[in-house]
Amino acid sequence: MRRRTTLAAAAAAAAAAATGISVRPAFAQTGTLGVDFATRTGDFRGGATGTLYGLGDEGAPTQALINGAHLTNTSQKAPYGTQHPSGDAIKVEDGFFTKHGKDMYIYVQDYYPDWPYHGSRRPGDTRTYNQEDGTYTEGGNGVWDYLEIVEFVAEAVATDSDRPQDYILIPFNEPDGNWYTDWPNQKDQFLADWQAAYEKIQEVWERHGLGHARIASAADTRWQPQRSADILAFAKENGSLPDITIWHELGIDNLGTYRGHFDDYRALEASLGIDPIPVNINEYGMLRDMSVPGQLVQWFSMFEDTKVDAQTAYWNYAGNFSDNSARPNGANAGWWMFKWYGDLEGSETVQVNPPALNAVDTLQGIGAIDEANRRATVLWGGTGDDVALELSGLDAAVFGDRVDVEVREIALIGAEGLAGNPRVIATADGVSLDGGTLRLDVASYDRYAGYQLVLTPEQSRDVEGSAAAQPWTAAIEAEDLAITDATVYSHDPQGNGGWQFLSSGGQDVGSFNKVGSRADWAVEVPHDGTYRLQVIGGAPGIPGRHALFVDGSLADTIQYTADLGLNATSQWQYRGSAEVLVELSAGAHTLSIRASADGAAVLPNSDITLDKVSLTSVEEGEPTQYPASVFRLYNGAALVWDGSIRGGAALSGGARADLYATAIETGYYDLVVDWASTAAASVRLAVNGRPTVTVEASGAGRWTSTARVHLVEGINEIELGSSGATIGSLTTVRARTADESSVAIEAEDAVLHGEAAVEILEDGSGSNASGMAYVGWIGNGSGNAIELPRDGFAEPGDYDVTVHYANAELSGDHDYNPQVVDRRLEVQEGTTPVGDAYFRYTYSWDSFWERTIAVTLSTGDETLRLGNADAWAPNIDRVIVSPRVLGNPETKRRSGR
Repeated sequence: MRRRTTLAAAAAAAAAAATGISVRPAFAQTGTLGVDFATRTGDFRGGATGTLYGLGDEGAPTQALINGAHLTNTSQKAPYGTQHPSGDAIKVEDGFFTKHGKDMYIYVQDYYPDWPYHGSRRPGDTRTYNQEDGTYTEGGNGVWDYLEIVEFVAEAVATDSDRPQDYILIPFNEPDGNWYTDWPNQKDQFLADWQAAYEKIQEVWERHGLGHARIASAADTRWQPQRSADILAFAKENGSLPDITIWHELGIDNLGTYRGHFDDYRALEASLGIDPIPVNINEYGMLRDMSVPGQLVQWFSMFEDTKVDAQTAYWNYAGNFSDNSARPNGANAGWWMFKWYGDLEGSETVQVNPPALNAVDTLQGIGAIDEANRRATVLWGGTGDDVALELSGLDAAVFGDRVDVEVREIALIGAEGLAGNPRVIATADGVSLDGGTLRLDVASYDRYAGYQLVLTPEQSRDVEGSAAAQPWTAAIEAEDLAITDATVYSHDPQGNGGWQFLSSGGQDVGSFNKVGSRADWAVEVPHDGTYRLQVIGGAPGIPGRHALFVDGSLADTIQYTADLGLNATSQWQYRGSAEVLVELSAGAHTLSIRASADGAAVLPNSDITLDKVSLTSVEEGEPTQYPASVFRLYNGAALVWDGSIRGGAALSGGARADLYATAIETGYYDLVVDWASTAAASVRLAVNGRPTVTVEASGAGRWTSTARVHLVEGINEIELGSSGATIGSLTTVRARTADESSVAIEAEDAVLHGEAAVEILEDGSGSNASGMAYVGWIGNGSGNAIELPRDGFAEPGDYDVTVHYANAELSGDHDYNPQVVDRRLEVQEGTTPVGDAYFRYTYSWDSFWERTIAVTLSTGDETLRLGNADAWAPNIDRVIVSPRVLGNPETKRRSGR
């Protein structure tokens, strides 16, 4: 069994705390990452997690995912464009700009419906465009057709956006592969077209009094030095220099060549007498890099080092950060690397010395220091070897003589695998610094995992004890199970030119399609109780099932939802997760995943690849602590290092602290706040953008407050505010028995209106629909709806409406992007709208996920009506209505550390 975590560093840290020696575990090292906190390399830029079509429609992905990922830049579709059915910049701008969004790029040519644009031929003057609605009629009008499109798109941004000044227009995407491929013979044509497009956009901005329009350069498919030189020289002479320079860095080798390209570009500017222009590498990475933290951090480190923005490439569908989120509201491992990178906001980056720069698939990292909050961070990944962190330049004036260190790990879990909160795998609690230096040796899970180190002065919190209090868990690679009638497949991370999704540990188990196919895990658990089994596997395009046997007896069915399977590149490799609860007694057990439940026939769609399996204790409520040292701090919030909570977040006035809590399943959780006050005070908690609960203390003291709150599957954004409190941590504890307060309604039992109709699923479909039935044909007119009586929730108040749904609608064709449609669902209380949301693609009409809409109900008897007056709504399996808060919060005085 592959080692999942190590506490070797934690054990050494405990000895270090007692003896004052440096942290130096015993295992051998093959990779060293040097981080010099005394050598600053500039303010944290934070732009490397941009995305191309990372946003689909408003709320797809959800606001919690957007805010947590800390996106500062994105490229989207031209307003009202037809290249893709979603991703329109105007439709997603509100969510993007809510917290961290700064620059909204648009691909103007994505107004065209086809790829390559206009059949890969530069258009002439054969159409006349209506500038009122963007339609056209055949026949020229003396104006270049594309220039009319440029004007329409610019006009749409100028008039329909609330923030046109924050847009950057890209007139030409990949002109070296589209319209202008023969540079020697087409250079003059491109330069004339560049000038015309540039002037037309500026003309529109001037027309509306918007000042200077920001325009990006030609987005070549790769670094093109001669083309770039010709364009910049021309643009300088003709007053049309771009505001942002962009090009793509897409291949495997670009991890080794990018810095040279960037240096060449800066040298080119200097040779032409042009002041440095900001750069955005507006498409980067291959399929193999997406959702893989150990790959992503290599790209991030290069772009942060050169202080540019950059956007992950759009290889699949819109609305999931380029495969860096899971399900409608969940995090995969890639999302956590996005989030960790965004956590560095407000820091200065520092010198990092990896074993090799400009190398492909190697150990790389980012170091940053936030002096104001006395917090240092290192992110790294890219190696399967154990890593020696050589930290230096840790100023005693900032960190004191003794420091606390926590190292968290996030391992590859598949593009649709639902990741829990990253576990603390190593700690140093109160370790002495040796002349501002510290060495920490950390075991690596594999080369695809990512790591975060957070170092602070010694905290009041027992860092080592917090790590030890994490729920017990174990994991094993599928290839390390005892395999029968199935095949272990190896995957070269550089195979197929990067056109593949990677597997944890480099191998997976496939051909799991026989009656005798099984994978057995001999595992020992620490106590009697409930455990969650999570299986990472690929169910290509259809939902499927496996049987779970425990010690030779059938225990349950493992139900997989469908994963992306629209092309050969993604089939079997686009992996998701399935979760099931199992009761186990303390001691040794054999868990067996089988293609057959009866030994006579395979289960529906059981030919599913297996990548990794984990087992986690949930008996204790799976407590997960979010310490103040990892909070995001805003509006004057700050970590403090005196008083009763050293390392707590001090909040007063409009100060705010943000954290992102994981819920593996939707339901009730106790939110436990550890805090202190010097007088009577309160702490306000907003969950997923909604003010939710306030906890109070009557005077000075150290307090523990508990509120029972409904959280939704995936990522939950929790914002903390106070008039005068110091927050030490927030801990979530699952309260599964409280789920009885929710009301579940099968859609087929609801009142159906209009064309809404019950559909029955065959068992052979492998569907995860409850009762093997659902309601379809909802929406596309206000009369086609389902209606829920107020039985069991007949009180006004705040509720979460969780909808189990399917949506596999596609619209249009594309060379490689699945043209997915996000379907919208509206919720009305009687005839009053109370909420709505877009529901993303689920890959199959037989595969159901969940999406939650927060509503406030003002009556006790008006029914809930679900539909969509303008377009088809998703198919609905069932609906669960849950009060957002149960009972009143409790606050108790606490003592001790």
